[in-house]
Amino acid sequence: MSETLETSFLQLVKIMDELREKCPWDRKQTIQTLRSMTIEETYELADAIIDEDWKGIKEECGDMLLHILFYAKIGSEQNQFSLQDVIEGISEKLIKRHPHIYGDVKVNDDEDVKKNWEQIKLSEGKKSVLSGVPKTLPAVVKATRIQKKAKQVGFEWENKEDVWKKVDEETNELKDAVLSGNKDEMENELGDLMFSLINYARFLQIDAETALERTNKKFIDRFTKMESMAADKGKQLAEMSLTEMDALWNEIKKA
Repeated sequence: MSETLETSFLQLVKIMDELREKCPWDRKQTIQTLRSMTIEETYELADAIIDEDWKGIKEECGDMLLHILFYAKIGSEQNQFSLQDVIEGISEKLIKRHPHIYGDVKVNDDEDVKKNWEQIKLSEGKKSVLSGVPKTLPAVVKATRIQKKAKQVGFEWENKEDVWKKVDEETNELKDAVLSGNKDEMENELGDLMFSLINYARFLQIDAETALERTNKKFIDRFTKMESMAADKGKQLAEMSLTEMDALWNEIKKA
């Protein structure tokens, strides 16, 4: 750590200490009250990454760093852990889980690295390769993580063609469920189909969460433009027929 970087980091730590001592709002916070704000900050960082907004990424990284310092400060107050414990802990973990860098283990590619990573975690006492998947992850992200972890122990399709056959199979099962009219069965089969599509995206080396979010943003952009075009005609969308709205939508798509 350079002297300038060290000075900047220690200044931020000092600011955190001062805020915790002197600011009524900062003094009031607990790990429970911070949790939802940390999740919000994580999503704000994710938004900036999707937009490739480097200025935004820089700012959100700062907010995330502040949250880490906040948790470490509270941990220290509760005599649970210190900021130094956090830093030393992650350093030790990185060294232990990269024996191909800090030991004599040989790897051929990043897949070997990930397989070693999972095996090391199991040797540390993890009961399942899936135990590290957070319960509160959004469903699409969680499905991707589950599939990637299962892959590290060889539970994986051989090629994307076989995965697409599974997509077809689950599509037909969903159609049958729809015909049955059983809501619980429909939900179950829709989940299976979505899980299979996420798996297929992974075989295409596409992040399903990012792909869906791009579509969300595209829809929002087109829909708001449609609202604006309707307003230019002196109308609101609720006053227009589906045919009229569809014509606006197609005009926007062409543009």
